[in-house]
Amino acid sequence: MRVTMLRVMCGLAAIGCVAVGVAQQAAVPAVPAPVKMRAEVPLWANGAPGSAGKTEQEVVTLQNADGEHAVTMIDNPSLTPYLVRGAKGPVAAVIIAPGGGHSLLSIDHEGYDVAKYLSGHGVAGFVLKYRLAKQKGSTYTIDGDEMHDIQRAIRMVKARAAEWGIDPERVGVMGFSAGGELAVKAAERFDAGDASAADPIDKLSSKPAFEALMYPGGLTPELITGVTKDMPPGFLLCGADDRENIAQQLPLLFIAMRKAGVSAELHEYAGVGHGFGIRLGAHGAVSEWPDVFVQWMDTKGFLRGK
Repeated sequence: MRVTMLRVMCGLAAIGCVAVGVAQQAAVPAVPAPVKMRAEVPLWANGAPGSAGKTEQEVVTLQNADGEHAVTMIDNPSLTPYLVRGAKGPVAAVIIAPGGGHSLLSIDHEGYDVAKYLSGHGVAGFVLKYRLAKQKGSTYTIDGDEMHDIQRAIRMVKARAAEWGIDPERVGVMGFSAGGELAVKAAERFDAGDASAADPIDKLSSKPAFEALMYPGGLTPELITGVTKDMPPGFLLCGADDRENIAQQLPLLFIAMRKAGVSAELHEYAGVGHGFGIRLGAHGAVSEWPDVFVQWMDTKGFLRGK
């Protein structure tokens, strides 16, 4: 039997792991009809701190022959909400940080398409356009401006939870590649908010309720050793054929989380490389990851609330 996927799943109490082999082709998950997209919501109404005087327009370019797009020149970071229609009560939300090596955002298969899928499965999706520290000529930084953006996004979704039909206690982060690095850091370096802040959004905690790390980059030893028991539960996923600093480092992060007592689930797919995101043309076991993630949310009590 040809093994096409390795799953590692652990409970809360111990580091007990099960490997599961899957041979058959998995059905491609159906992406629902797009929810009507709301207008982008700037993270700061009067401009982002550190972006003063920058007025260049965002640039959207065709990224590949599949019609996917990349976004650059982001000076006014924003969220694009994909809300759940007809929900009977507040729902969970995921802030989605696309990848692109901190020099661009792969905005479709690691952003909008993911949000569409989630909103069709009872989870509000918010696509984050964050500033880019490694774009040519950039004055932004990862640990400064980019982190400020994702933390502000978490606070904003919590602040506007009632308006958007969201449970503020179930706001998590999902990051792909470079966006995954931001998601890890958001899960480790959160704060309780600034009670004295003039802006009410800044008074809220930046701690996400959960983290979904999709082939995250930037997994330095400092990030792995920085795990504490206060880190939120994690869903970790990558391809076994990804570069070593992801395919070999993500399991180390998983182990560090479990040793710290943090609930975590790891999926590493054999024969899969980097940057797969969510695509209708995907095949094999990896194409099922969106369903697996939603199932994980349900298991952890985030889908319907505890």
